[in-house]
Amino acid sequence: MKCWPLSNNFMSRHKTIFFIFISLVGSSSFAQPADTVRHLETITIQGFAYNKPLTEVPAAIATISTQDLSRFNNSSLVSAINTVAGVRMEERSPGSYRLSIRGSSLRSPFGIRNVKFYWNGLPITDGGGNTYLNLFDNNSISKIEIIKGPGSSLYGAGTGGVILVSSKLPDENNLQVGASGGSYGLLNYQGSINTSVQKIKLAARFAHQQSDGYRQNTSMNRDALVLQFQLPLTKKGILSSNLFYTNLYYQTPGGLTQAQYDANPAQARPEALDKKAAVYNQTFFGGISYDYQWNNHWSTKLGVYGSITDFTNPTINNYEKRREENWGERIENQYSFEKSVYKSRITFGGEFQYFNSPIRNYDNIKGNAGTLQFDDRLSSSLFIAFAQVEFDLPKNYFITLSSSYSFINYQFNRAFPTPALSQERNFDPVLSPRIALLKKVNEKFSVYGSVSRGFSPPTLAEVRPSTSNYNDSLRAETGINYEVGLRGWIAKKLSFDVTAYSFSLDQAIVVQRKINNADYFINAGGTLQKGLEVSLSWVPILNRVGAVNNLRVWSSYTLNHYRFVDYKKNKVSYSGNQLTGVAPTILVAGFDLDFYKKFYMRTTCNYTDPISLNDANADFTSDYFLVGARLGYFFRLSNKKTIELWLGIDNALDQKYSLGNDLNATAGRYYNAAANRNYYAGLKFSFSR
Repeated sequence: MKCWPLSNNFMSRHKTIFFIFISLVGSSSFAQPADTVRHLETITIQGFAYNKPLTEVPAAIATISTQDLSRFNNSSLVSAINTVAGVRMEERSPGSYRLSIRGSSLRSPFGIRNVKFYWNGLPITDGGGNTYLNLFDNNSISKIEIIKGPGSSLYGAGTGGVILVSSKLPDENNLQVGASGGSYGLLNYQGSINTSVQKIKLAARFAHQQSDGYRQNTSMNRDALVLQFQLPLTKKGILSSNLFYTNLYYQTPGGLTQAQYDANPAQARPEALDKKAAVYNQTFFGGISYDYQWNNHWSTKLGVYGSITDFTNPTINNYEKRREENWGERIENQYSFEKSVYKSRITFGGEFQYFNSPIRNYDNIKGNAGTLQFDDRLSSSLFIAFAQVEFDLPKNYFITLSSSYSFINYQFNRAFPTPALSQERNFDPVLSPRIALLKKVNEKFSVYGSVSRGFSPPTLAEVRPSTSNYNDSLRAETGINYEVGLRGWIAKKLSFDVTAYSFSLDQAIVVQRKINNADYFINAGGTLQKGLEVSLSWVPILNRVGAVNNLRVWSSYTLNHYRFVDYKKNKVSYSGNQLTGVAPTILVAGFDLDFYKKFYMRTTCNYTDPISLNDANADFTSDYFLVGARLGYFFRLSNKKTIELWLGIDNALDQKYSLGNDLNATAGRYYNAAANRNYYAGLKFSFSR
C-alpha cells in the first residue's frame, strides 16, 4: 500500500506549526506520569464483542474516556471527538452536528448518517438511518468507542463506522452538582444522584444547557434527563434499564456566501430570520437489557428498546412536522471453549428494527405552518443476522472471521397531494464478511491486518430529502476496506497506534442542491479512499516525588487521499477530484500537566487543511489552526467531599473559520462560521459515601 507524505500545502505554509507539534512530543522527556495513566494494553475494547485488551484487537478502534471529555468545555462533544485520528465532528450552529468517520459526512447536509450508534449496547440510530447525538449531555457519557471503517459484520448496514457510547453506573453512592458558563450566553448546569444498595444500582442525571450562539439565529436550549438501573435477578442474570428524555430547541442560521462570510461571519441568512428557522425535538428513549451467564461457556445478551420523537422544523423552504416511532430488539449469544492448542469464542445473534414516521410539510409563514404541501408516511423494517468466530492461536496469533446478512425494506405512502401514491423498496440481501488477523509480537507490540465489506443503503432522509420528492432509484453503497495497523509502546513511555487503509466505494451517495438550496442525493459512481492515521502518547517515567504528578504529551495525525472515480454529473467528469468535504491533512496535539495533586492544565492544538466545498474542487475553505486550554483546581473538603473549579479558552488565536460547511451549495452558500475567541468557567461539587 502506498502512503503519502504530509501535504505540500501544509509543509510549505505551516512549518512553524509543524515544529511546534513535534517539539511538544520531544520536550516531554523530563516528565513523570500519574498513577491514572492507562497504557494501551490495559484498555479493554468492547467493539466487535472482543472484550480484550487493545493490543489483542485486530481493528482500528479508538476510545474517548471521561478524562478526555473533561479536557474541554463540557457543552459539546466536538472538540473531544476531533482529537481522534480519522474522525471529524462539525457544528453548523450550537446543537446542530455532523460526524464523519473517514469521510462519511459526504451524505450528510445536516445530522448524522452512515454511522451506527449504540448506547449501552442498544441502537440509538433509528430504523431510518439517522442519529440524534445532540440529545445527549456530555456529563451523562463515561466512555466512547469509535470503530473506524465498515462495521457491517456485527452491526449491520453501514460503511462509515460504528460508535459505542457508554454511561457507567458507579459502584458507590454519590451526589454531584455543577454549573458552567461562558461567552455568547452559554449556561450549563447539571446534577446527578447515584446509589448502590446490595448490588442494585440506580442513577438519575439531569442537565440544562442554553446558549445565545455566536451568529444571529443560533440560540439553543436543551433539558436532558437520564435514568438507569441495574438489578441482579439471579446469580447468573442481570437486568438493566436505560432511559432518557430530552427536550431540545436550536435555531438554524443558514449558510453564507463568500461575500457575506467576509463582510460579517456572525450574520444569518435573511430568509432564516424571516422564516424563524429552527428545530424542536422532544425524544423519549427506553431500553431494557438482560445479560445471562448460562455456564462457563455460554452467555446471552437480550435487549428491547423503543423511542418516540416529535420533530418540528421550520426551514427556509417549508415548515415540517413529523413524528417518529422506532422500536427493536437485539440478541447476542456467545460460546467460548478451549482446546489444548487454542482458544475460541463464537458470537452470533440478530437485530431487528421497525421505524414509522408520518411527515407533513407546510408553507412557512414567518415561522408558522401555512398551507399543506405534502402529507407522507415513511416506514422501514430492518433485520440483521450476524456471526463471528475468534481463535487465539499458538505463538500469539489471533484471527477473526465474521459476517452479517442484512434485510431492509422501505415503504413510502403519499396521501397529499392527490392522487395518492404508494411505493415499496426491498434491497437485495447483502452478505458483509470481515476477516482479521493479529500477531502479538511481544507484550509491547502487535501488528494486524483486516479485509471487510461494507453495505449502506440510502437513509429515509436521503430517499425523501428536503425537496420532499421521493427517490426510488437511489442505490446502496458497497465497498471493500483493506487495513493494516500496528500498536504498542516503547520503553513504557511512548504509546503508538498506526493504521493505513484503502477503501474502495461503489455507488457513493453524494449530496446535491436545488436552486433554492434544498438538498437531494445521487449515486456518484465510486470513490477511492486511502488514508493514514497515527496516534502517539508520551508519558515518561521519572521519580514520583515532586510537584509534577502527571505530564502527558500526545498527538494524532490524519492523512486523507480521497478521490472520485468514474463520477460524471451533467456530462462533466469529476473523476480524480478530491472528495468533497474532506480535509487532506489534520494534525491535533495536546499537553496535559497535573501538579501538587490539585492543579491541572490541558492544552490542545488543531491544524486542519483547506476543504473542498464542491465536487468540481472550484471552491475551498481556508485552513485553520486552533488553540484551546483549560485550567482547573481540585479542592478536597474531606475524604468524601471535593470541589473542582475550572476556566478555559477556545480558539485562543481568534481564527476565522467555518465548521460545518454546506457542500455543493447553490450560489456558493457554503459557510457556517464558528465562534471566534471565547471563554468559559465552571465548578462541580461531589459528595460520596
